[in-house]
Amino acid sequence: MVACGRDSMLKRIDRLQMAVPDRATVAKRWSELLGAELAGGDRVASLGAMRTLLRLGNGFVELLEPDGVGRIADAVAKRGAHLYAAGVATDDVASLVAHLRSQGIDPAEEGGQAFVDPAVAGHVGFRVAVSPDEELVPVGDIDFFYETTLLVDDAAAATAECATLFALDADAFVPIDSQHFGYAGALTLFDPDRLGRFEVITPNDPRKTMGRFFSRFGEAFYMAFAESSVLGAIEARARELGLGHTSDPPSEGRVGVANTVFLHPDALGGMMLGLSRPTQAWQWSGSPERVIPALGAATE
Repeated sequence: MVACGRDSMLKRIDRLQMAVPDRATVAKRWSELLGAELAGGDRVASLGAMRTLLRLGNGFVELLEPDGVGRIADAVAKRGAHLYAAGVATDDVASLVAHLRSQGIDPAEEGGQAFVDPAVAGHVGFRVAVSPDEELVPVGDIDFFYETTLLVDDAAAATAECATLFALDADAFVPIDSQHFGYAGALTLFDPDRLGRFEVITPNDPRKTMGRFFSRFGEAFYMAFAESSVLGAIEARARELGLGHTSDPPSEGRVGVANTVFLHPDALGGMMLGLSRPTQAWQWSGSPERVIPALGAATE
């Protein structure tokens, strides 16, 4: 098993993949609300999809639209527009692919990327797009993506499987639970000094939004998280555009910026994205001492 920290095979969450029926409409949402910029397009034959690449933060959003039959056509038919896969960056795609194949997972390789779908081999659905790590100047109003949330039946078993599949050190993982949102599980930190991870959780309250989602779709990616230095500007823009969002603490009566803003699926064309102000995510990621108070920020 590869050690955690700087030697981890997975470096960061570098992109999100959405399956969508109409790339142009969804791209416009990401551009208007978060300042995403068009970075090209192509076809991904192994997924049966036409792809639009958007630059955002120090990574990408990939919009996948069905091009005939295939995995994306099936995904859109089942769920409409949604977060299809997490994107992870690695220093060595070939070594990670070799490791996955040793675990019985056979990724499709295309255009320098590897597309991993463990579900086809009977494993928990850590569906990921693996790309070579590259240093990119941040674009738009987020700084970087750091989390994708996977809902599973058994978080403990899925977390252990994650460590095995991606050669991660489980000692770096952080337990997490929330009575407010109704879940429990773990954050699979790729590096104990960075926020990049999968959030692997089991909903435990069928009355909550997450619990209702899980009852409907089962094991699936639920949302993603990013960090933003201009959270107040995004919150104001969402309000001006009339797009669904929830701020914590709420804007009414609040002094200073929010700690977290959740952009509802309608705001970004089909998926929920949580945004936290710089360092705030360490509050629930095992190192609350790393949280740097923001000038005028709301306090808990």
